[in-house]
Amino acid sequence: MPNLRDVNTMFEILRSLGAVVDRKENGEIEVDTANVNRHIAPYELVSTMRASVCVLGPLLARFGKAKVSHPGGCVIGLRPIDLHIKGLEKLGAKIEIEEGYIIASAAKLIGANIFLGGAFGSTVLGTANVMMAATLAEGITIIESAACEPEIADLAEFLNKMGAKVKGAGSHIIRIEGVKELKGAEHEVIPDRIEAGTYMIAGVITRGSILVEGAVFEHTHALIDKLEEIGAEIIIEKGNKIKVTAPEKLRAVDITTMPYPGFPTDMQAQMMTLMLTSDGISLITERIYPERFMHVSELLRMGANIIREGPSVIVNGGKKLSGAPLMASDLRASAALVLAGLIAEGQTEISRVYHLDRGYEHIEEKLAGIGADISRIK
Repeated sequence: MPNLRDVNTMFEILRSLGAVVDRKENGEIEVDTANVNRHIAPYELVSTMRASVCVLGPLLARFGKAKVSHPGGCVIGLRPIDLHIKGLEKLGAKIEIEEGYIIASAAKLIGANIFLGGAFGSTVLGTANVMMAATLAEGITIIESAACEPEIADLAEFLNKMGAKVKGAGSHIIRIEGVKELKGAEHEVIPDRIEAGTYMIAGVITRGSILVEGAVFEHTHALIDKLEEIGAEIIIEKGNKIKVTAPEKLRAVDITTMPYPGFPTDMQAQMMTLMLTSDGISLITERIYPERFMHVSELLRMGANIIREGPSVIVNGGKKLSGAPLMASDLRASAALVLAGLIAEGQTEISRVYHLDRGYEHIEEKLAGIGADISRIK
């Protein structure tokens, strides 16, 4: 497991519940939950990371009650958790919102048919939360319009190693047969497709050639399709390696973010920066988080030609960027600004890079290792 701020935040939440979490030197994590005796996840931790709401379902399943602060995280527009609540209520939970906390209780969870589709598609964390709670529910649970992301399939594989009975994860219909208890297990987490995609774009935006090791090709289809469409050459090598080579001139391309296997919203900011270097006009439409354009104002400071039109932006490529002092607003916007800094004339200084540390382990060291002039300063 990578040494990331979000991973460490989750460790602190687990410790606050009574778990023992031990990080080994080789990247392994050992978690012992035998003595978990608290069901309250505090505001000061949960408010910093949206994914921490995922303790809600497991706590409810284990103790019949849970009190979890409303989650925080990146400021990328409205991100409701109504589908999480809807799914858990379908399993028999009573849920109230009091003083910023989600308070859930259930004498017993009962399997149910649950539809988790929302206005902007399926919910990844909602699917995870309901799926985890349903593993200990009595009877059969069917989740329809479930998220299909590789991370959901990976979580299901882990749950099955622990004794759960989950089928269909990775498709829109997941079937869970409740079991009496879960046991410990060992699991290797899948590679981060968004981190891999960011480095692939780094190779293309600098008109270089880059080999990304440890990336799963099947998880990056949508991005690779667009990179090939703009003119990049993609070669898949054995051992989960993706080689990306860029031509001097790139074609413009239109992009619409969609739930997996569509183009990921978490790659939208990085792709926008890339399209600033293409020949022509690109249209980028955000269908998951229509307000996720905090990076636009910072790119404009560098001389970018971008016009916002509701949930879309018009990117006029071909104009050179100039280095400028910038401020990161969220995790993926931070990565987009780093990519912009790689190609801008002069020096770019990015503040609030703690956002980067939430999802990228030593990004400045990795980029410096392949030739970037980049360093972290206090």
